[in-house]
Amino acid sequence: MSNVVLSTNKLCKTFSSGGMQQHVLKNLDIEIYEGDFTVIMGSSGAGKSTLLYALSGMDKPTLGSILFFGNEITKLSNDKLAVFRRLNCGFVFQQMFLLDNMSILDNILINGLLINSDRKAITAKAKELLTQVGLTETIWNKFPTQLSGGEAQRAAIVRALINNPKVVFADEPTGSLNSAAGKAALDVLTEVNNKGQSVIMVTHDLNSARRGNRILFIRDGVIHGTCELGNYVSGDRKRHEKLQAFLDDMGW
Repeated sequence: MSNVVLSTNKLCKTFSSGGMQQHVLKNLDIEIYEGDFTVIMGSSGAGKSTLLYALSGMDKPTLGSILFFGNEITKLSNDKLAVFRRLNCGFVFQQMFLLDNMSILDNILINGLLINSDRKAITAKAKELLTQVGLTETIWNKFPTQLSGGEAQRAAIVRALINNPKVVFADEPTGSLNSAAGKAALDVLTEVNNKGQSVIMVTHDLNSARRGNRILFIRDGVIHGTCELGNYVSGDRKRHEKLQAFLDDMGW
């Protein structure tokens, strides 16, 4: 059985606005397994991204605990959480957040050098990963504004992978891409997951959700259902129908 990489116990997140409290996450008990491609789905405002940011240590919950390989991260200071994220987490966002005044290669190196001071080794690894995601040498020294959206997102995925994270967290990674560019980005995430990389992705897009082997559906801050799909296989009609039936049951 797979190891539990992340687990929560009675996880709650509440925001206050104008004297009113909004309970976004409500007593969540979940487990995320090592090597899984876990997809979190739900309607807008359901708590998807809030859950992702809590699991990754980017935001602290109001109540409850989060365990990372059995070690509680909930009570870590902000400085220690920053170190935790640097050592264990990779992030892919809808907006790439690549630095416009640096080349694609340097955008990746600056992240890698936070962990490993061996510039030669990090450079070699960055070039290897860029090649693996279909970004050839002609692109390495270009600036983010000179790339297509799909190319920039693949570069952002390489940046997320450069430090060998235990988990890659992806928040709507195809949300600002056209269908072809979105597929290319998803292909990269699927490929690295097939090699054992744990991925947790938030999406409201059905084509993106199909890439997951486990779907968590959240509504009003509560997990309402889980769907086990097995590994992604392109064109697997029965698998796609199973996901669609699950989402129909969830009222999606």
